Amino acid sequence: MTADLTADQTADLPSVKLDIISDPICPWCYIGKTHLDKALAEIPNHPFVIEWHPFQLNPDMPREGMGRRDYLEAKFGGKEGAVRAYAPVVEHAEKAGLSIDFEGMQRTPNTIDAHRLIHWAGIEGKQGAMVDALFDAYFAQARDIGDADVLVEIANKVGMEADVVRQLLSGDNDAEDIRNRDAHSRKMGVTSVPTFIIANQHAVPGAQQPEMWKQVIADIMQQLQSPEADT
Repeated sequence: MTADLTADQTADLPSVKLDIISDPICPWCYIGKTHLDKALAEIPNHPFVIEWHPFQLNPDMPREGMGRRDYLEAKFGGKEGAVRAYAPVVEHAEKAGLSIDFEGMQRTPNTIDAHRLIHWAGIEGKQGAMVDALFDAYFAQARDIGDADVLVEIANKVGMEADVVRQLLSGDNDAEDIRNRDAHSRKMGVTSVPTFIIANQHAVPGAQQPEMWKQVIADIMQQLQSPEADT
């Protein structure tokens, strides 16, 4: 059995939860989502129900973020170290058809508010669109997604009420919940992102290729179609 099943063949199959632990300033998360999306586009009758979960690459980042140069100096020891660290990212992004404007990035944000926005978008059934919009704003447009005005604009573009989002961002709504969920993932052994958790059982780390996801989906669909799945 392969993943090439018709909609009628899969209509009655149970859904499978795919939890994705990610940070919207993580380039590997951006690349990983692009690979996953390519696989899902080829198999539109896939069984996955996707939910995104928070993880801060820089949990000690000042609330206001910091200048990109200062960040690179602190993390990689300067521009040369950053170039070495990001070379594989640039290579894999290009292979995935993505363009990342590292030169245009002026600030590295604290992502707590971006994670809050992803959470609120999930309540409205717009989580996937929000994740896409944040990745595009940060990586393709080099915008500061720690800035409230930028986040309100992004929220409005994906169909959320701008005034409501602005009011929520002005307070601490759900910030502690985001931190607790981040801490829970770390306690469960997550040390890097993206991390994909299939059916609450199998953790798949890293920006996996579309072919891997297509095989995973094929295997899952075969298991769901087998007689044992009904017992």
